[in-house]
This record gives sequence, structure tokens and C-alpha cells, in this order.
Amino acid sequence: MNTIAERIYDYLKGFPPFNLLTKEQLLSVSKSVDVIYLENNQFLFEIGQPVANHFYVVRDGAVGLFRANNNLVDKCDEGDIFGLRALLRKGEYKLNAKAIEESIVYSISLESLEAYITANINASQFLMASFVSNTRGKNPSDDDFVKTLQNSTEYTYLQTADYSKNPVTCRIDTSIKEAANIMTDKHVGSIIIVDNLKPIGIITDKDLRTKIATGKYQIDNTVSTIMSSPVITYPETITVAEAQIAMLKHKITHLCITKDGTNNSEITGILSEHDIIVLRENNASALIKEIKRSRSAEQLKNIRQRTEKLLARYLEQDIPIDFISRLVSAINDTITQKIIEFSIAKMNGKPPAKFAWLAIGSQGRQEQLLMTDQDNALVFEDGDSENLNTTKSYFLKLSDYINKDLETVGFELCPAKMMANNPKWCKSVSEWSQQFNSWITTPDQDNLMLCTIFFDYEHVYGDKELVSQLSESIFKSIDSYDIFLIYLGRNALQNPPPLSFFRQFLVEDNGEHKDQFDIKARAMMPLVDAARLLILSHNIKAINNTIERYEKLTELEPQNKDTYLFCIEAYKNLLTFRTTQGLKHGDSGRFIDLESLDKGNRLQLKRSFKAVKEVQELIKMRFKLSQLL
Repeated sequence: MNTIAERIYDYLKGFPPFNLLTKEQLLSVSKSVDVIYLENNQFLFEIGQPVANHFYVVRDGAVGLFRANNNLVDKCDEGDIFGLRALLRKGEYKLNAKAIEESIVYSISLESLEAYITANINASQFLMASFVSNTRGKNPSDDDFVKTLQNSTEYTYLQTADYSKNPVTCRIDTSIKEAANIMTDKHVGSIIIVDNLKPIGIITDKDLRTKIATGKYQIDNTVSTIMSSPVITYPETITVAEAQIAMLKHKITHLCITKDGTNNSEITGILSEHDIIVLRENNASALIKEIKRSRSAEQLKNIRQRTEKLLARYLEQDIPIDFISRLVSAINDTITQKIIEFSIAKMNGKPPAKFAWLAIGSQGRQEQLLMTDQDNALVFEDGDSENLNTTKSYFLKLSDYINKDLETVGFELCPAKMMANNPKWCKSVSEWSQQFNSWITTPDQDNLMLCTIFFDYEHVYGDKELVSQLSESIFKSIDSYDIFLIYLGRNALQNPPPLSFFRQFLVEDNGEHKDQFDIKARAMMPLVDAARLLILSHNIKAINNTIERYEKLTELEPQNKDTYLFCIEAYKNLLTFRTTQGLKHGDSGRFIDLESLDKGNRLQLKRSFKAVKEVQELIKMRFKLSQLL
């Protein structure tokens, strides 16, 4: 190996995913690397240029990725990868890549990516995961997250490709005419030639146009005369990214899917370029774009129903549940924003004051994966007291339009009327501040219940400053009434770990759900309540998601890190389990028939209950609650 390749090898082996390659794989990659020197402010590529057949790694210096308005999107330092998404997406660059100091960049070809990196399971998984974490583990704001979904399709590439499970086949002695008739009858654009169910060739519509219609071959010839052989095969686990790379590399539009990924095993499917396009049109990015173009609540209903299918597909592919919940929440928020726009257009005149729409409860925590009922509120700015009733009447009517359209989409009206069209949940900033202060300083059972719902609110639409004012008023009231956290702590212990003395699941003993297990009330809410209480005790604002609360707590209380990590694991498992059950039975997934669970499910649930016990013991000690229970 030459000296330059040795230096490249020594550098790359210190960074993922290259450190996950075998020595032989990394040596092969290093030998094919091109070294690029960039002066300060020199462009590597620019918006509108055709995407090159390479992606890049920063060796020295720093490269900035900029939008057309020169806003910095990302800064890539030593060891950072960039240009990979563009390579998989094809087309033209959508960002400028410019050196922001003198830099050396390694250029790695698509061929090396396909031959050595995606061929290595660990390295391939790292690259796929890096798409979720934005390469460097960033946790974007909700607005940034929605923009990411709107402006890109990166997450599509993580998915296992959805291929046709019933490939159309024929034998090698079949005539071209007969094969064409089969393709016509089956309404497909390709046919696989097989021998003992193993793929040996493929004919596509393009072959019929270029080889038969032009007269180069006779239609009575056998398929062997025009088929492409050998076929390119992949296993059933092929991702969209891998499929696109393979189609790029081999300049083809169809891949054969076989049991073991080779042409020596039985064919199980066919994946076409059209399948990839369809998948890209049914991802989160495409759905959000459709929401933006929608003109009615009925159209939004169809999009939300497709979101359920997207959710099911992500769960089947073991996509991280915390990412899925943020994704679905982003779609829900965008639907709500569009409905608010529809509703304002129905009103006589523009809003008389600044206002904000709040999602509360599970959607406020970004955990409403299934189509459950609505929980929302509205806050508007303070004004003249003489105009208060007129202003409130406007917003109550607006809220009624919004709540009804959300019902049309599929979010049922809240039976307890915890919605913004209820005067109790449509108030000015001052009224809300007084309400919160009353709940906090009079912490009876009903008020504590309302606090647990309303303390998990998320800004969805309108003036963010109003929401900031609300948050300030809440923490001001808590600071002036310290004992409130003790009451909230006692409330958080109302649901102990849901196992009886004999280690049996505690189930509902009467009513519609008799003998069923309430996973929400008995397992999930104790973890939600604990996270809320502990994060409030640290005076932390604007973190509402349960998993993110526990993640923050691991930073704030390293001595309790193991407990909080256990809670994160448990909550992810519970959220995944409930969502899977809900999709399976077409309901909220809240009540579970224990007879339907296998031993593995039961053990996993019981492990989650141990996390509830640990965090509740911590709360008892923290707030000295043992003597109060």
C-alpha cells in the first residue's frame, strides 16, 4: 500500500463508520480515496449542480453547509461525513458546501460505499442511524424537526424497501410473445426468468421496446435471447438506501429479492424504481407537503389515515419509538395548523388579539401516536376589560370550528370537554395565570389532576411569547408555594407498580374493560407523572416529552442516572407495546387482554414495572413522602 493510502487508513480508522470496517475493507476504501484541498471560502459543490458520485469526510479544517440565503445549516469538522444524503437522493445539490477555513477533504466514491461500507452490517447500521441523529447526535427543536421533514426525505432511506411479494416469472424456454402476454395480463413491467425458482434473468418493458419493437429480435424467439443475465439480487431486508445505491451502481431499474440475497436461492420478490418513488411519496416529508396543499378537513383525514400506515411500517422495521413519536407529532401539529388556517378563514374578520393554540396531555408531550381524543386549549393576549367578552366570544367560535374539523380528521371530541371551545379552556394570559395559581395553591385531587394535564402543553400555532408568559406564571406560583411539589409528588405515587401481592397483573375488576390491563393508567402514567414532577423540581421549562425529561434528569442528577435510564427503557417499551396493540386492534391500545400476551410480552411488561417502583422510591425519599402515604 502506498504512503498516502496508509495515512488515509490511519486517519479514517479513528472515526465511525470506518472504525467498524474490517482492516481489509478499510484498506480498500483508503486506496480509492481522492484528496481535495480547499482554500478558505472555496466551494466544494453548489446548489443546482448535479450531485457527484461521491460523499465526503473532513480531514482537516471545517466545511460549512449553507442554504441559498447563506444561512449556515451545519458545520462539518474533522471526521464528519457530508454529501451522503445528496448522493442517495440523486438530482441536484440543495445546499452549498464551502470551506470556512483552509481544509482537506477526503472524497469517497459510491462504488466504495456499496462494495465495502454498506456491505458491512455494523457500518451500514451506523450510516442509517446517522440520518436520524443528523450525523452528530443533535436533538433539533420541534420547528427544526418539522422543517427537516418538509425539506428532505432522509428518513425514507432508513426503511426496509417495500417490494412486490408476488413476482411474475416464466421458464427459460418461454417465447418472448408468451412472456409479453403474461406481463400484459398481470399488469407488470417486468418478468423474471427462473430455473427451479432461482432467478437467472429478467425482461422489462424497456427490453421489449429496444429489442423487439426495433426488429433486432423476433417475437417468437425464447426469452433467453433478450433477457438480462445474471440478475442483481438482494435479501429481503434491503433498505431504500441500499436499493438506490444498487440501481445507481448497476444502472438498472429492477432488483430481484431472494431468500438469502444471492441468485442461488429462491426468488421471493421484485423491487422496482417505481416502488422506491411510491415509497418516497408516502413518507413523512411527502405527507407534510400534502397537508400544506390541502383544502379541506376531509383531505386531511385521508392524510392522517395514511400516517397510521406509516406508523405501522416504522414499528415493523424497529425504528426508534422516540423518533416515531416526534415524527407523528409533527404531522399532527401540521394538520392542526392547517385546520386553524381553515377556521380563521371561516370567521368574520381577523383575530381581534394575538393568540396561541396549545396541545395538552399526550400530544403536548409529543406522545400521541394513535388517534385518541382531543385535549387542547387557547390563550389570547390581555386587552381592555370592556372588550374581554367580545374577544373571548370570537376565540370560542374559532375554537369550535377547529375542534369540529379535528373531529372530522379523526381526533374524537374529549368526553370531559377539555377543549378550547369550552370557556374554561379559552382564556386570556391573565385569566390562565390566575387559574394556574388557583390550582397550585389549592392542590386538591381535582386540581392536581388538571395540573398533570395542563403542565404538559405544547405551542402549536400563534404567538409563542404568550406561551412563555404562561410558563413564567406557573413557575412563579410554584416558587411561592413550595408545598405544591409535595402534593404533586403524593399524586405521582397514586398508582404503584401494577402487580399484586402474588406478582400477578392488576386488572380492571368491573365495567366495560373488566379483567383487562390498563397500560396507560397503571404503567405509563406513573412514569409520566414522575418525570414531570422531577423536571419541575429543577425549574426546567419547555421540556415536555417524557423520554426527554428523563434524559435531562440523567444530566442533572448523575447519581440517579441508572434509575432514569431504566425509566427511559421502560417507557419506550410501554409506548411501543401500546401503539402496536392499538394498531392491531384498531383502538387506543390502552386496555390489553392479558390472555393474548405471550411469555416474552409479560416479562417485558413486568420489567417495566420495576422501573416504576425504582423511580417512585426515589420520589418518596426526595420529597419525604413515606410518612404521608
